[in-house]
Amino acid sequence: MTIKIAERMSRIQPSASSVASQKAREMKAAGKDVIALSAGEPDFPTPAHVVEAAYEAAKRGETRYTNAAGVPALKQAVVDKFKRDNGLDYTLDEVMVGSGGKQLLFDALVSTVEAGDEVIIPAPYWVSYVDHVKFAGGTPVIVQATPENDFKLTPEQLDAAITDKTRWLILNSPSNPSGAVYDKKDLRGLADVLLKHPDVAIFADDIYEHIIFDGLEFSTIAQVEPALKERTVTMNGASKVYSMTGWRIGYCGGPAPLIKEMTKLQQQITGSNSSVSQAAALAALTGPQDFVPKNCQSFQDRRDLVVSMLNQAKGVKCPVPKGAFYVFPDCSELIGKKTPDGKVIENDTDLVLYFLESHGVACVQGAAYGMSPFFRVSYAASEDELRDACERIQRACAELR
Repeated sequence: MTIKIAERMSRIQPSASSVASQKAREMKAAGKDVIALSAGEPDFPTPAHVVEAAYEAAKRGETRYTNAAGVPALKQAVVDKFKRDNGLDYTLDEVMVGSGGKQLLFDALVSTVEAGDEVIIPAPYWVSYVDHVKFAGGTPVIVQATPENDFKLTPEQLDAAITDKTRWLILNSPSNPSGAVYDKKDLRGLADVLLKHPDVAIFADDIYEHIIFDGLEFSTIAQVEPALKERTVTMNGASKVYSMTGWRIGYCGGPAPLIKEMTKLQQQITGSNSSVSQAAALAALTGPQDFVPKNCQSFQDRRDLVVSMLNQAKGVKCPVPKGAFYVFPDCSELIGKKTPDGKVIENDTDLVLYFLESHGVACVQGAAYGMSPFFRVSYAASEDELRDACERIQRACAELR
């Protein structure tokens, strides 16, 4: 007997960044010298007081199921965080906790998107946006945000992309993979367009909120235009700022009727979030925050190192990102060149495979993010690793003919 696979599974693909990271791990396990710059997670340890909070919660017996949308204390901490950091007022029934931000995106889209509905996604985009829309039955509408505009969607592009079928705009700032940051002026321009289209909701992915450089001030769209709050889901989480990727805790604020439906879906999928992870996230949100700017400065120093070194690689042009912990270099000058063994680099997928197999550096192709020919490098690694990796990329590029 052959088990029939549902048609909906053909709409999605494996996560390219996860695949690249897994291949790097497998090569390392086989004894090969590989530097993995493919994963989107900080290399800093989870703060000690956060780990201790999880340990103490487990010792107290807090190891049972919880409410699907999160324990009350953590939900209150989320309400307080949005007020403190973003000037957004939510009630407890307007916030929820999920097993990572990815689950909250899935909950929101599957709860609202039907066949024929359109979701606007600026490219380059995080790898899961398109697949979640397709899985929900919707149609991704990809709008190319050009390097000339710092990889940011313009009001004119947004206005042109909206149709009577548009249900959502997904907005990620700071951006994975480009590091683009939408400032207040940028968001004001987009908000003015959205005010003309009352049926378009906004999913604001703010997961890299606290990793922002060069003295820039973070803003989110419901903060810039309060009239949009009633149709905006503002998502954040513990993963990036608190180095808690494996703890799987995200949270969001949004209109109560939608949060109710998202909670219902979550009840049927995961039941509840990890109880000890929620205790850890509570400690993260309510505990000391002094390490956050220190980590951010470290990321900025690494950014400067990587941008400088990649711009010294033959055929690579690396813009300076304003946030997150990725660079997204242009590699168009390398397409069509040959490797030392005679293989033609046909596209950015070939290029990152060449970097990995010939020089032991794992990156992710720009095609995975909807924009070629580029590639993404995560600089969430030590300066020694980054320096070594960039030198390998320089050698790899120099060997192409």
